[in-house]
Amino acid sequence: MTQRNLPGQAILVLEDGRLFRGESYGAIGQTVGEAVFSTGMTGYQETLTDPSYRRQIVVMTAPHIGNTGVNNEDSESQQIWVAGYVVRDPARVPSNWRATRSLNEELVAQGIVGISGIDTRALTRHLRERGSMRVGISSVSDNVEALLAIVKGSPEMAGADLMDEVTTAEPYVVPAIGDKRFVVVAVDLGIKGMTPQRLAERGIEVHILPATATIEDIEAVKPDGVFFSNGPGDPGTADRSVALLKEVLDKRIPYFGICFGNQIFGRALGLGTFKLKYGHRGINQPVQDLTTGRVEITSHNHGFAVDAPIEGTFETPYGPGRVTHVGLNDQVVEGLALLEAPAFSVQYHPEAAAGPHDAAYLFDRFVDLMNNSKVTA
Repeated sequence: MTQRNLPGQAILVLEDGRLFRGESYGAIGQTVGEAVFSTGMTGYQETLTDPSYRRQIVVMTAPHIGNTGVNNEDSESQQIWVAGYVVRDPARVPSNWRATRSLNEELVAQGIVGISGIDTRALTRHLRERGSMRVGISSVSDNVEALLAIVKGSPEMAGADLMDEVTTAEPYVVPAIGDKRFVVVAVDLGIKGMTPQRLAERGIEVHILPATATIEDIEAVKPDGVFFSNGPGDPGTADRSVALLKEVLDKRIPYFGICFGNQIFGRALGLGTFKLKYGHRGINQPVQDLTTGRVEITSHNHGFAVDAPIEGTFETPYGPGRVTHVGLNDQVVEGLALLEAPAFSVQYHPEAAAGPHDAAYLFDRFVDLMNNSKVTA
C-alpha cells in the first residue's frame, strides 16, 4: 500500500540511502535527478533557468532563498530547467521592487518539485565527501524504499547526451548594439540569454544556431568568429559537436568557447575529459589567469573538466596549446588556448549572470582575436 505524506511534508532520498525530511516547496509531486550544490548567495532565478542544469536537482547552500522574488527580466531562458530544488529557509514574502511573483509561485507554475526546511549544510557536506549522486524528492509519498528504487533506476549524468533537449529549435539573430563591427555564429548547446547580450554590447551581430548545425550552416553566415556555448551532459558524448569544431579550427575561423564549449575544445585538441567529484557551481569561484597572473572571482556551473597539463605546452593537431586558467580551489583546468591559431576557451561563465564581472575581459579578448584575424587575412 502506498504511503502518503502528510499535507506539506516531503522527503529527499540520495542513492546511497541518506534520507532528509522536510516540507514541500514548489509543485507537489515526485522527481529524480543528479544532486548538485550551488554556493551563490544570490542569482537563483538565473540558476533555475540555466539549461546547463538539465536533469539536476540543485541544492542551495545559502540558507535564505526567494527574498527578491521572480521578475520578467532576469531569466536566462524561456523556462526553468532544474529537475528539482532544495532550500533551507524559503522567503515567506518576496521584497524587491522588480518582483512580479514569488519564487514558490514560479516553481508551482512550471511544475518544479522541491523541498525546504532540511539541513542543506549537512546535505552539502555529504555531497562533498561522497560526490554528486542521484537523488529523489517526493511530496506525494512517504515510501522511502520505493523512492530509493526509482532513484537507483534513473540515468546517471556520466554518459548523458542532453544538448539536443535544450538547444534552440530554429536559428535566430541577436542584433549588434550600436555600430555592427563583427558577425559571430553561436552554436547553442544550452546557451544562456546574457551571453549573446554581452557579445551584442561589443558591436557583434550574433547568429544563434542549433546544436545540429553543420559547417555549411556556419559558413553560410560568413562569420568573423564562432562561439560554442555552455550546456548540460557529459562532453564525452558530444562527438558531433567535436567534429564540427574541428572543421571550424581547420578553417582557422576565430573560436571562443565557454563551459561545455571549453570541454568540446579540449576534445577537439585531442585531450580527455573527466567527471569531477562534486563539480563547481556558484558565483564565487577563484580562478587565476596564468597569462597575466591576475586572480578573478567567477561564476561556474560544471561537473566535468578537461584533462590537460597545467604547466608548459602540449601538442595538438593545430600546433601547440596551453592551459590559460586554473581553479585555485582544486587546480582544475579552467581555460585553454592555441598558441599558433585563433582559438581559446574558458570553463566558467564570463557573462556573469548572476555573478561578478571580473571575467568580462574575455569577450574583449574574442574581439581582439577577430580583429587580428581580419588584419592578417
